[in-house]
Amino acid sequence: MKYAGIGLVVLAAICWGISGGIADVLMNKGWDPIVISLYRGAVGFICFFVWFLFRFRQNRGISPRLYIWALIAGVGVAGNFTFYFLSIQASSVAVAATLMYTAPVFVLLISFLMRIEDSTWFKWGCIAGVLLGILLLTGAYNTESISVSFIGMAAGLAAGLSYALFIFGFKNASSIGNPPATLTIAFFSFCLILLLFGDKGEAADVLASSDLGLFLLLGILGAGLSFTLYVIGIKWTTPSNASMVAMVEPVTASLFGVLVLGDHLTVIQTLGMAVILITITVLSVKQSDKKVI
Repeated sequence: MKYAGIGLVVLAAICWGISGGIADVLMNKGWDPIVISLYRGAVGFICFFVWFLFRFRQNRGISPRLYIWALIAGVGVAGNFTFYFLSIQASSVAVAATLMYTAPVFVLLISFLMRIEDSTWFKWGCIAGVLLGILLLTGAYNTESISVSFIGMAAGLAAGLSYALFIFGFKNASSIGNPPATLTIAFFSFCLILLLFGDKGEAADVLASSDLGLFLLLGILGAGLSFTLYVIGIKWTTPSNASMVAMVEPVTASLFGVLVLGDHLTVIQTLGMAVILITITVLSVKQSDKKVI
């Protein structure tokens, strides 16, 4: 079952990577990133709500603490999806996906501040390695010709920070309630948040658009199916192993961007991506016997 769990997490990460490419296609057609994020989460919410109804008897007596942590997780998901798509719009799928996976660095920093984990030279070395990779990937070392815009870089890092927030929210919520209830509450709050900030007129236009199929595919792959696979798979493996194999996402997104969307990466950008992925993978392996949260 251990390998079955890892396999499900890999499939979830592949879905996330492909969803970034689908979102890029929709943005190139002129759709607003917030509207795209809204539909991704809304379709996911419908999937989770159906799952919740099928397990209704097991969802009775939901703790108020579950609502709090699930709401925090929903805020994290909303920020992650939106900033991720904004980063894609301002840079590329490959850059956005890799910057988003600075999330483990934010998790460590928050853990240091909250004294959940001890600060060590190894961990700070990993953080330095990721920052070096970001410099190479974004071209920020060359002030005369930065290959990635500041907005793309900032949005990508914000997506990573939001991802870390979702990890903390979901980990605490899952220890109180079951996955269907947690995901349903989280994605309901997600939809409410983006409805406040999104263009409601454009969101309504999607329903009569020829791109509706792409929006539905994005929501099914990028939220409903992927998060269902993830929460089932993580039951059969450790959170650290799940985090490590989820590195398939930026690889998938990069391949999708290069092979399907025609994105191009320089040798230095590819080296920066490799430094980030290798550093985070080493960190995940090192942390495999420790509690993440």
